[in-house]
Amino acid sequence: MKFYPPRPSKFRRPPKRIPPFHAVPLRARRDGWTPLRQAEFIGHLAETLSVTTAARRVGMSRETAYRLREHAGAESFCAAWDAALSRRRDPTLELEAGDLIRPSWKVTLRELQWRVESGVWRVILRDGKYAGVRHKPDNSALLALLGRCPVSLDQYREMAASR
Repeated sequence: MKFYPPRPSKFRRPPKRIPPFHAVPLRARRDGWTPLRQAEFIGHLAETLSVTTAARRVGMSRETAYRLREHAGAESFCAAWDAALSRRRDPTLELEAGDLIRPSWKVTLRELQWRVESGVWRVILRDGKYAGVRHKPDNSALLALLGRCPVSLDQYREMAASR
């Protein structure tokens, strides 16, 4: 009886991973770039590799997507954008983007407050297709914000009791 080794299966690329990111802080508008719409845009961008198509799928234009990328405070969003457009998995990109979600001491109180309110967004891809997003609170930003808070715990308790 002859033995035939198994044929190699079709070449599969390693799965693309998009690092978690903070949404770009913007003025709240129902028809604008909400944090959920930003996360969905990154997911569609990873699936289609087309900025125009991804922007259309979330109901926005390509021009406003590029304008959002240039906005102040969009560093982690840009890192997620770049990871979504990369064709292969790059572990150094994940490390750089992972460093961007940790709040540093050069972050303003307003930006820390935005990070606490908006949280961290993670895009879920299955077999290269956009499957959804996960929203998680950013506890490290909350702890950094509390660490910078000039109010002591006793003063906070007094303020809470007086309400």
